[in-house]
Amino acid sequence: MTDQEPRHSEIISGDNSEKVVSKELILPGQNLPDKLYLMPVVNRPFFPAQVQPLVFSKNLWGETLKRVDQSEQKIVGLSFVGGVSGIKLTPDHFPQIGCAVKVNNTVSDEEQIQFIALGIQRFKIKKWLRSTPPFLAQVEYPDTLSDESDEVKAYALALIQAIKELIPLNPLYSEELKNYLNRFNPKDPSPLSDFAAAITSTPGHELQDILETLPVQRRMEKVLVLIRKEQEVARLQTEINAEVNRKISKHQREFFLREQLKVIQKELGISKDDRTAELEVFENRLKALNVPKPAKKKIDDELKKLAILETGSPEFTICRNYLDWATYVPWGKFSDDKYDLKNARNVLNKDHDGLEDVKDRIIEFLAVGAFKKEVSGSIMLLIGPPGVGKTSIGRSVAKALGRKFYRFSLGGMRDEAEIKGHRRTYIGAMPGKLVQALKEVEVSNPVIMLDEIDKIGASYRGDPASALLEVLDPEQNSEFLDHYLDMRIDLSKVLFICTANQMDTIPAPLLDRMDLIRLSGYITEEKLAIAKNHLWPKQLDMAGLTKSQLKISDGTLKKIIEGYARESGVRHLEKLLQKVIRKVVVKLMNKEAKSIRVTAKDLQEYLGAPYFKKEKRIQGIGVITGLAWTSMGGATLPVESSLIHQQRAGFKLTGKLGEVMQESAQIAFNYICSQAHHWGIPDHFFDKSFIHLHVPEGATPKDGPSAGITMATSLLSMAKRIKPKSVAMTGELTLTGKVLAVGGIREKVIAARRQGINELVIPEACRQEFEEVADYIRKGLTVHFVKTYDEVYHIVFPKNKKVASSKKK
Repeated sequence: MTDQEPRHSEIISGDNSEKVVSKELILPGQNLPDKLYLMPVVNRPFFPAQVQPLVFSKNLWGETLKRVDQSEQKIVGLSFVGGVSGIKLTPDHFPQIGCAVKVNNTVSDEEQIQFIALGIQRFKIKKWLRSTPPFLAQVEYPDTLSDESDEVKAYALALIQAIKELIPLNPLYSEELKNYLNRFNPKDPSPLSDFAAAITSTPGHELQDILETLPVQRRMEKVLVLIRKEQEVARLQTEINAEVNRKISKHQREFFLREQLKVIQKELGISKDDRTAELEVFENRLKALNVPKPAKKKIDDELKKLAILETGSPEFTICRNYLDWATYVPWGKFSDDKYDLKNARNVLNKDHDGLEDVKDRIIEFLAVGAFKKEVSGSIMLLIGPPGVGKTSIGRSVAKALGRKFYRFSLGGMRDEAEIKGHRRTYIGAMPGKLVQALKEVEVSNPVIMLDEIDKIGASYRGDPASALLEVLDPEQNSEFLDHYLDMRIDLSKVLFICTANQMDTIPAPLLDRMDLIRLSGYITEEKLAIAKNHLWPKQLDMAGLTKSQLKISDGTLKKIIEGYARESGVRHLEKLLQKVIRKVVVKLMNKEAKSIRVTAKDLQEYLGAPYFKKEKRIQGIGVITGLAWTSMGGATLPVESSLIHQQRAGFKLTGKLGEVMQESAQIAFNYICSQAHHWGIPDHFFDKSFIHLHVPEGATPKDGPSAGITMATSLLSMAKRIKPKSVAMTGELTLTGKVLAVGGIREKVIAARRQGINELVIPEACRQEFEEVADYIRKGLTVHFVKTYDEVYHIVFPKNKKVASSKKK
């Protein structure tokens, strides 16, 4: 039967048990049913000019397609519903306008149904006959309102021209065009506009607007805009592809040319392959080195292995990296040491003010090396508060010796592989820090600084402190074994300088291997010299200022030191000077002045109120000034005793005292109680007195044995109601009245000078340590060296030298 012959149409509606069959005579062009089963499309709407295979879920739409296949026309309505799931679909999700399509070549499997959809004509939903799958609606087919006006013809020609321009940009469009030309007249405007819209990559909601636009001219206007956008996108895509292809072609061409060049050079004998070139590099390095026989044998074995490996194999890279490290170790290469002690002293004096005892110790060390014409490897430990110049002294030692310097920090290190290297079995394995240091300095006798050795850690990866035992032992480090290289390396010529803030956290076996040099804090005069000669010029240079633009007097620097920077080191002092310079630069930039002189009056403007004010020393009956040592340097420590009442005996301690200090207080109390009659204290005084001993600044933890004589003197002053002489003291007291030695004498002397105390009481056993304190620190001090507490009493209470008779009343 042809399209020109009349025929009957059968429409099936209802469920599976009911069929409504309507047979009527249909004329050509009017053979579309007025009732359609509807199915959703989710990505983009279907157009009458389209021919496209579609796939649907058999579970959801199998019954719908089964009923469509049983109809005579086999026509179904496709509606664009966006991203709505088929399970959640309701009639509200279906737009009014859709496309009626002819179903051809239906194929199904267990999950899906596929058919070729042939777009026929737009439909409009009039009434829903079934609101659940299979959806059924009564429809009508609206007129597309075409006309033969000149404008429509012009738009049609414009669309045809745009499609012609689009096809060369994307070959996929040509197949679509062939299908269209087989079914429609290319000059028919309505299907032409639908076809043009269908071939674009426009989003679905915009295409639905095209589908719902019935007037042909208006529809063509919209489609022409979409086609122009598509042309721009396609043109841009073509340019991108062309650029990518050009780059790929260039790289391929360069690759082939390089390969050809390699072959030509190899044939002419003027070039070698990568493997041969690597082997020559390693062999040339070895010629300049004096490699020990065991190490040379291992390196030769690796060279032979590298010679037979393929360059693309992973083992080649591992072997090559190993040889790279092994040949970078400066086997047998040493720098010449300088033995000029005068030059060494000049270098140390130039780089550092103060620290004369430290400089003397370093000069002594260098003198031994100069005498034997060899500075053998040694391990020095510089210990002191932060900011006193431990790291910079290490640099100065290297400079004085004329050696290369390498520094790395041990703070927080938890993996022993950082010291001894990883084993080669691990991916990304590397030698330890010591081999890396030797590679960088290119000599076997550098100065290596191990910074913050007191902050080294431990974890499940090992204990780096234990690994350092081999490194820092002169008897063992001549055959140090790095796990990565697996070869013995001689570190006996290396000068190791370690730094630490305290000794408590350094393992005893490690501490035993090091030569200890203490760096105490600086007094005001030393800080002033450091600020004037080093810190201030350095900060001016960093800020790009000249001495004429910014001036500061010694008095102003002294005010900064005494009011803002009393700590042992000079790091905070340097930060304060930076702050002053920043504020001055702002003034210079604002053109407030061409040059500025900083005076003591300006300090409050630049630095704020002073952190430290001149403290009035606590004095009176029962109050004695003690001297203490802390990790930040020396400090003065007043001790107070007071009689609370005489109703019952008691002894109370406050001030957050540590266990050792509490024991010292108890010993002092018991000693004074046992000797009360000897000191002229009334009988039974301590039997009925409740005494409170306090060390001010209760929030600060305090501990140590050096406050024994201070506490005893405070208790004695309180019991006798005598005001003590203005002195500061330190020393440990025994129950028999002996005064024992304590540590940190230099720091304690500096603390006393800082507070303006000029008379000190120190144990006789500490005389030697006091004599080692620099002369300019000791100058002007009156120091009493005592062996027993009787001597302390006569110094502190000079007007009460006579004590009570030993006879009992």
